[in-house]
Order: sequence, then C-alpha cells, then structure tokens
Amino acid sequence: MDGNAAKDARETSGMKSDDEAQEKEHFNRIINAFRYYKTHSMQRLNKTETYLHNLPKHHQVLLSKYSHQLENVRVAIEHNYEIIKLIVKDVTKMFENVDHSDVENNEQLTKAAAAALTKASNVDMEKVQSTLKQFVRDWSEEGAEERKACYEPILEEIERRFPLDEHDRRSINVLVPGAGLGRLAHEIARRGFTCQGNEFSLFMLFASNFVLNKCHEVNLYRLYPWVHHYCNNVHSQDQVRYILFPDVDPSELSPDSQFSIAAGDFLQVYTESDAWDCIATCFFLDTANNIVSYLETIWKILKPGDRKSVV
Repeated sequence: MDGNAAKDARETSGMKSDDEAQEKEHFNRIINAFRYYKTHSMQRLNKTETYLHNLPKHHQVLLSKYSHQLENVRVAIEHNYEIIKLIVKDVTKMFENVDHSDVENNEQLTKAAAAALTKASNVDMEKVQSTLKQFVRDWSEEGAEERKACYEPILEEIERRFPLDEHDRRSINVLVPGAGLGRLAHEIARRGFTCQGNEFSLFMLFASNFVLNKCHEVNLYRLYPWVHHYCNNVHSQDQVRYILFPDVDPSELSPDSQFSIAAGDFLQVYTESDAWDCIATCFFLDTANNIVSYLETIWKILKPGDRKSVV
C-alpha cells in the first residue's frame, strides 16, 4: 500500500470511528432520556406540590381535592416508569448488526461525560412523553377510532390494488416509512403481505421493539399517557386516566408472515431501484426537510410500470 493509499485508509477508518462514536453517544442519550423520565416528571410534580403547600392554610383546605389529585399523578408517574424500564431493558441488543451493550457500562464513560448525560434535555423529555402517548393510537382500544380514520383507508386501498384472487400477497413487498410504533405495518403483514416498517427515531424504535417483541398477551400492561397534561383537562380524572395495551397480541401473526422493522434514515437506507411493490405512508411526508427528496426516493424504489404508492 503506497503512502497516499495508507493515508486514505487511515482517514476512512478515522471517519468510521467518529461515526460509530457519535452513534453510540446518540444511542446512550436516548436511553438516558427514558431513564430520566421519573426524575424529570417528579421535579415538575414537586414544584407544584411545593407551591400548593406554601399557600395559606385556609386556601390549602379549599384545594384539598387537588392535593389528592397530585398524589394520583405521582402514582401514575411511578407506574409509567415501571413500563419505561421494561422498554429500555435489553435495547442495547435490539439491532442484529450493531451491539451497543457497552453503552450501559458507565465505567467506560468519563465522569464528565457521565455527568453530562445525567440530565436529559426538555426536548428529549417531550419526545419520551410523546412516545408514551403514541401507545394510545397504535396499541389501545381507545385508539381504535383514530386508527380507523388514519390507517383503514390505506389498508383498504392496498387490498383493492392487490386483490386476493389475483395476487399471492406474500410476493407483494410493502414498505411503511415512518412506521412509528409499528401498528400500520403490523396490520399490513397481518393481511398476508410481506411488509417492512422503517423508522428513524430511537424513541419510537425502543417502544416498537418492546410492544412487537415483548408483549405476548392482550391488554397486558397499563399506561397513563396523559399524566403530564396539567391543563386543558375537562375533568381532573382525565389526567390520570389509563389505557391498557396492546389491544391485540402482536405475536399472533401467521407462521409464514414476513414482517420486519428497519432502523435508519429513509433516504439513506432505501437506495435500491425498483425494489418495492407498494409504499404506504401515514404521518411521514410531513416530517421531511425536503419533501421532493422523499417523493423522488419513493418513485425510484417502486417497481416500474403501474407504480403503487399509497399515501
């Protein structure tokens, strides 16, 4: 290997190492955000309780019901955190081609880095809370009407374009970019199509991995998705109302079902031309920084002829 080639190899290796380090740092940040959920949530709750306890005694008496409400909020947060611990358990081994098992070993982090990762940003905490609320639409009975409005037209259109009497559905490859917690992709696979969901957000990937691979009974878990809504509640009980999930057993797919979730940026993961029979999207195109690039990629990766993109 000549000098220039050796230099190029070192630079390539260095870039790869930097990318891997950044990826692990990002992975660790998202795990930390989930783990910081209880601390963050209790800080907000404690601030409210402190303010309440500093009111004049006769005002506190008038607000005694609210004090009880805050205790219910505390119990709900504690319960949500138990679910979160299940969500992040073993996530370091969730990817087949990447092992982040060393992420959880704090001995490999400097004290400064560990301290910097302790407090999650408000943005990340909002994403954790938003992820918990996604369970309502995708995997609870309470979300049935919204799924009917959002997902059912897509499912009906796919079935119309690929009628059962004309197609072997196992040979029809359907891609679902922006798969979120995976319910739309799961429903497509349940109808016999070969389906792959794609998701970029680790928040969503951690949660979908849990519900799709770890939940094997109907309504196995309880979650309080609205517990962080301190205002705009019609009734105080709305804040501490719970849901049960999953409303179906995700593992009850046909033994010959072809269903998978691929992690990564849609534009980077899907570059092979003429690879997909159908692309189904919901709550995806509006996430694009440049929607034209999304549409170009969709057109490129669909098989030629009667291109079947369901949006």
